[in-house]
Amino acid sequence: MVLHVVVDHFGESVAAEYDSDSTDMFSPAVLGPAVEFLAELAGAGAALELGIGTGRVALPLSERGVPVHGIDLSEAMLARLRAKPGSERIGVTTGDFATTRVPGEFSLVYLVFNTINNLTTQDEQVECFRNAARHLAPGGHFVIEVGVPALQKLPIGEAHVLFDVQEDHIGIDEYELVDQGLVSHHFWVRDGRWHRNAVPFRYAWPAELDLMARLAGMLRVERWADWDRSPFTATSTRHVSVWRKPVT
Repeated sequence: MVLHVVVDHFGESVAAEYDSDSTDMFSPAVLGPAVEFLAELAGAGAALELGIGTGRVALPLSERGVPVHGIDLSEAMLARLRAKPGSERIGVTTGDFATTRVPGEFSLVYLVFNTINNLTTQDEQVECFRNAARHLAPGGHFVIEVGVPALQKLPIGEAHVLFDVQEDHIGIDEYELVDQGLVSHHFWVRDGRWHRNAVPFRYAWPAELDLMARLAGMLRVERWADWDRSPFTATSTRHVSVWRKPVT
């Protein structure tokens, strides 16, 4: 058994602004291909979202006729989900998505928008893959959307990468190379004042995630640079990867 301390970094202060801060991620150009991709894999079965948050993906996926259940640690994020139209069709369980079990069997389990990195140790990430496999029906698929570590941008001896500069927001990623740690620093303007939020992550390489899948009894069947199935290359900044639980 893997023992770890669960910390909720997505409390009320983050949840209150999450949807507005992620406006671009709600655009049809971004969300449409993701929902289409996931609905195709779910087929006639049900889907389980790990880290469902405010329901950005779960709600339109449910509207496509896919039964969706979600797990999330943050009560504040789940409160936003429950307040939205259509949320009554979605089952929700509060808990750590690396270990929390829910009833039923799913043809699809998925993690989007870098959520796997919210698990800040390798043990937790390995356990998440095992948890996904436990929920999958034979032949079912596990999907992760996550960024590729931006270490090519780091000069030797440096630890910080500036990833966003706007009038009302500055984003800086701080890398810790030994244990693959990452702290994402966000500075934003609210009511004429600058605020700061720092969220810890653990980055993982694509090949490392493939090994985690193997440890959980799954094999990779697809890897793309985006939901539109554009090719994944050495310069891709993120990937959408699909692993399959064998039929035995």
